Parts: sequence; structure tokens; C-alpha cells
Amino acid sequence: MAQRGIREYDGKRILAQHWNEYFSPEFEYDFKSVLVTPETDLNKLPEKYPWLKEVPLVAKPDMLFGKRGKLGLILFKKEKPCDVDYETVKEWIKKKMEEEVEIKGKKGKLTHFLIEPCIPHSPEDEYYVAMTLGYDGDHIYMSAFGGIDVEENWDKVKEVVIPPLATEEEIDRLIEENVPPEIKDKEKYADFVKRLYRFFRDMHFAYLEINPLVMVGNKVYPLDFVGRVDDTAQFLVGRKWGELEFPAGFGGELSPEEKYIKEMDEKSGASLKLTILNPEGRIWTLVAGGGASVVYADTVADLGYVKELANYGEYSGNPSRAETREYVKTVLDLMTRHKDPQGRPKILIIGGAIANFTDVAKTFDGIIDALKEYADKLKEVGVKIYVRRGGPNYEVGLAKIKKAAEELGLPIEVYGPETHITAIVEKALKENP
Repeated sequence: MAQRGIREYDGKRILAQHWNEYFSPEFEYDFKSVLVTPETDLNKLPEKYPWLKEVPLVAKPDMLFGKRGKLGLILFKKEKPCDVDYETVKEWIKKKMEEEVEIKGKKGKLTHFLIEPCIPHSPEDEYYVAMTLGYDGDHIYMSAFGGIDVEENWDKVKEVVIPPLATEEEIDRLIEENVPPEIKDKEKYADFVKRLYRFFRDMHFAYLEINPLVMVGNKVYPLDFVGRVDDTAQFLVGRKWGELEFPAGFGGELSPEEKYIKEMDEKSGASLKLTILNPEGRIWTLVAGGGASVVYADTVADLGYVKELANYGEYSGNPSRAETREYVKTVLDLMTRHKDPQGRPKILIIGGAIANFTDVAKTFDGIIDALKEYADKLKEVGVKIYVRRGGPNYEVGLAKIKKAAEELGLPIEVYGPETHITAIVEKALKENP
């Protein structure tokens, strides 16, 4: 599984869409939230959402980073809470979109914002609840001390582990017995957490956090929502999620090539991943398998060449010839745009473990197609190819790629499963320091 972060807007939207199923009539949630993007016409927004000009507002970036309050990125008047109107919000968002900011060492511009009604409340009303997956079961965290200082009060957070085979009765009992004593209405809070846990589980969240959680009577206000979902569950609950975007987050905008592979991956039953680490790098990889991709990247780093590693990614899950061809063409296009400044040959590692069911010969046909198309550019830049692979039809695949490369005039060394998985990395770097 892959845990994918989602926007706060989408988390609250999914919660609201399924509120009646999990929380009504015991609890009420008046979902009012607007996501602002660079394409949003702020002048026309109130026409679609009249409440924007009827209630005091709060605004904040929605780009998968936390501590927005401490970063000064929440539009909220401390001296006079809930006294921000739409015109103020509009000008603030325009200004923030034009500014470059730095967050955790990454620089960029803020592009997505959330606008919501401001909810008057005191700090004593701010609770905390979070849920996450763990090796020993699901973990639930509860506290009466929510808000921006929850980490400073982590010793007051109660943790509950829900065993994988726990019955509904056991789950309810574990939650009820561990509600923090500082919670004003423990029974009501426990009831909400039990319902939220079932929502968390059924919607295949990997992580869910509401901080702060404000409860007034039977009205619930999730003032801040953080969520990550298991993207492999899309075929199970994709319709329940609705139109769900998996943004890269602040400072992690995808390049056109990364976006292209991501779109291919979403349409394929195979797994196709690509992250560009250093477009000027000398060492490029085409690795079959998510685990193998980590091993190859770690080996390059261990040998002291991490700064020269150009990409990280994988093609696995028995991709078709056409999918493999498009994936490899994308990598080769990036690889052949620049020569090495020091005149050294570039290195292409085509590696992987011993496949279980991926047809090596078929995927190698896709690689050969791409090599034929980029042969002239590969020779112009100066590329040496090192191959190590095993699995179904690997002998046929290795023979094909060796013959094709030699006919194209591309220097290549080919190894099968008798060679250690990462031996070609050390060999390539020793021969081309």
C-alpha cells in the first residue's frame, strides 16, 4: 500500500458526504468549506457560496503542510476573533499567492487555500483525536488539550491500540475506558470517537487527525483535518471518496515527466513510478520492483555517488510492452538532454530482483523499443548500459536486449540472477568513476 496525503478540504468533504451514515442523528456537522485554486475567480465565488458574505471567516493554505498557525499562515485576528470578512480574505489570498515562502527548507508559492466560517470558541473547548495504522493494530490518540500546542502537551494524550481481530464490543470498550479524564462530556466524546473510527476504517484511511475538534452540544466542528488514505483501496472505495486528488504538497510540484508517469500509473494495473532527483545527474536507473528500487538507490548512496543519482522509480506488476516503452522513453529523454559536464559517460542501470510473475522478455521488448528510438541520442551523450535481471523468460529477455544494444552500437553488459542484485552498480561505478 501507499499512504497518500489528501487536502484538508477533501478530508472534510468525504466526512460530510458520509456524515448521515456514521454520525447522524446523534451529531451534526454543518459543512461549509471552499477550496481556492489559482483558477478560482475570487470575485464570483460568493455567487456560488452566498454564506461567504454572511458570516465571519477564516482562511489558510491547503497544501499538505502543518503548523500553519505557528507559521502565521492562518488569517485570524487574535485581538478580535471572528472579525474577518470576505473582502479581507480575498485580498489576503491574492497577496499570499504572489509571495514566495519557505517551509521546512523548501521554497515556493502558495497556490491552494481553504475558506471556512469562523467558529467562536475558547481554548478549553479544543479537543484532539487522531487515528493511524500500526503493525500491532490501529492506534487511536485522544486528548482534551488540542490546538497548536498539542505536541507540547503530548504527555496528556491517551493512546489506544485496537487489535486486528477485535470485535465491535471490544473496540467500544477500549475507547470508552481510555477517554482522557479532562474531557468534559466523556460519554459524548467516546461516542464520537467510536463512530469516527468506523469511518476511518471503512474509508481506508491510513491516518486521520482532527485538531482541534470542537464539540458544542451535539454540533461538531472539525476545525483542522489531516488525512492520508491507502491508495490501493481506490477500487474498493473510490466512489465513496469521490473526485480525490493526491497533490504533491508544498515544494513538491511534479515535473511534466513525473506527471505523465503518474497519469500512466493511475490508468494501469501495473505500478509505474518516477521521481527526478537531479536532472543533471550521471546515474540513471530503470528498476523493476518497488523494493529493488530502494536497494539500488541505497547502493548508489552507499558507494558515495548519491549526488550523481538522477532518478528514483520503478516499473513493476507486469506492465505491458507499450507501458514499459513509454516509461523507458520518458527516462531516456531526460537522460539524453545534457552531456556530463566532465565528459564522463552516463550510466544506465537496468536492474531488478528475480521476478515472480512479470514476463521479463515482454518488458524487455518495451525497453528495446525505447532504446531503438533513442539510440542516436544515447551515443551522442555517451551512455553505458548495465543489466541484471531474473524471473520468467529472463534468458530470452537478456539475450534480446544484448543483441539489440550491440546492433545499435550501444555498450552493454548483461547479467542474470547468478549475479548479486546490486553487483552491477559497483561494477558500473568502478569502471566509470
